[in-house]
Amino acid sequence: MRIGLFIPCFVDTLFPHAGMATVRVLERLGHQLDYPEGQTCCGQMHVNSGYQREVVPLVRNFVRTFGSYDQVVAPSASCVGEVREVYPRLARLARDPALAADVEALVPRVHELTSFLVDTLGVDDVGAYFPHRVTFHPTCHSQRVLHIGDRPQRLLARVRGIELVPLPDATECCGFGGTFAVKNADTSSAMLASKVARVLQTGAEVLAAADNSCLMHIGGALHRQRTGVRTAHVAEILAATEGSSWGGTERAA
Repeated sequence: MRIGLFIPCFVDTLFPHAGMATVRVLERLGHQLDYPEGQTCCGQMHVNSGYQREVVPLVRNFVRTFGSYDQVVAPSASCVGEVREVYPRLARLARDPALAADVEALVPRVHELTSFLVDTLGVDDVGAYFPHRVTFHPTCHSQRVLHIGDRPQRLLARVRGIELVPLPDATECCGFGGTFAVKNADTSSAMLASKVARVLQTGAEVLAAADNSCLMHIGGALHRQRTGVRTAHVAEILAATEGSSWGGTERAA
């Protein structure tokens, strides 16, 4: 099985450890990944800002870059959601039947990491060890667009040493929403404050999620308030093993 590794902009630019962790997890399970260098931004930010037609060249490039792979996997529910949910519409908008057919064929093979592990590979124990108290934030794209359900929690529950605690009002949005946090800063900040309060209620050492964008938003507030709570992409926890070091991710937003 040829697996293409799709690394979105947030991961490539700000959180490369999530990408490297994805590779470690899948290699531990006996799979090799290719990283096609022709990949670019998925175009989510452009679409969110109303520039739909301008994203069509990015759609073409994605199909050209990943079309030959049996499966494509990414440590980003948000960007996988863009590909699976928005690309078919953009291909129709371009009025290009060939592109629409290529997108339709490729989209079912593009996966967020945890759903790929559980649904495609049939794995819920990846041999991880992470002796920390962890709570999990289910991001909006992962739940409302991809509908990955409890796949991340099922994987985390099988991690040795972990203490997984529920997050109150977990499905409430953190307020990031890409350009939403910029265009509606006051509303976003209020939503963020509510999310941070819920995280602190858990007494967790670590906040995990399947999207680094939301972790950046929440983690920035946790860091500025000197809470001591760190953030980790779920891939980083799944990649951790006994004897490995983990320092957490702190990124001010």
